[in-house]
Amino acid sequence: MSDTRAIQHERPEFVCTIQTSGYGVVEKPLSTWEKLADFGGLRKTLILLFLALIWEVYARWLGNPLVFPTFTATALAFWNGLVSGEIPSATFHSMKVLFQGYLIGLVLAGLFTAFASATRIGSDLLETLTAMFNPLPSIALLPLAMIWFGLGTGGIIFVLIHAVLWSVALNTHAGFRSVSPTWRMVGQNYGLSRIGYVTRILIPGAFPSILTGLKIGWAFAWRTLIAAELVFGANAGGGGLGWYIFETKNALEIPSVFAGLLTVILLGIVVENVVFLTIEKRTVRRWGMQT
Repeated sequence: MSDTRAIQHERPEFVCTIQTSGYGVVEKPLSTWEKLADFGGLRKTLILLFLALIWEVYARWLGNPLVFPTFTATALAFWNGLVSGEIPSATFHSMKVLFQGYLIGLVLAGLFTAFASATRIGSDLLETLTAMFNPLPSIALLPLAMIWFGLGTGGIIFVLIHAVLWSVALNTHAGFRSVSPTWRMVGQNYGLSRIGYVTRILIPGAFPSILTGLKIGWAFAWRTLIAAELVFGANAGGGGLGWYIFETKNALEIPSVFAGLLTVILLGIVVENVVFLTIEKRTVRRWGMQT
């Protein structure tokens, strides 16, 4: 029996020489401008400054401070309102009423959504009520609120609840229904309790829609509050930002009118970029549901 030897033939087409010298970590350091451009707060600040510049240029070109005051005149009126305490007092009054209506609206929206998620009748009820009342402007209920609750804070809170309730309930219910069936099966296979199933599966899965509903409800509440204060005026021993805007308009202090509007805008920016953005980072982005 002859001795068989394996003869290895080197095939050049399969021989590859890899040169590793001269290569390091492929990473380009960011320049200072690229680091600044990556900072979202700076970009938004520049946008605001650009809008303020357009405001100033257009107002000076128009040349009619009774129609459209300059940004510098508005900023001066805003500062004077802060120093005199008129704007802080009006802001505090508005925020106090706003939070009452907003929180009550959230509680009612949670109850409606829980009932709709638990039973088919509840789902039909929520869909029917949402289709009826969500298109109805809250400000249209002011005459009824004045009859039912009088010229007081109760009427404003009533219309605020209407502004918040249906948008939050609709988005929350839609978020629960859009939770992936795979997530639902995983929760059931893990043997979670009903509370654990809701807190660990349904709420995280639906939270992007819930957060959207919270933002929409907040915006609707602000609009309704300012409009209601313009109609109701001063009540319960004080007046809010809507009443401040109305009073300064009657006195033809147009820069102060714009200062009141600017206060509402600044509050909206702060809430959006501090409160809601923090919630979004700690929930939706942290869970990998948004980049």
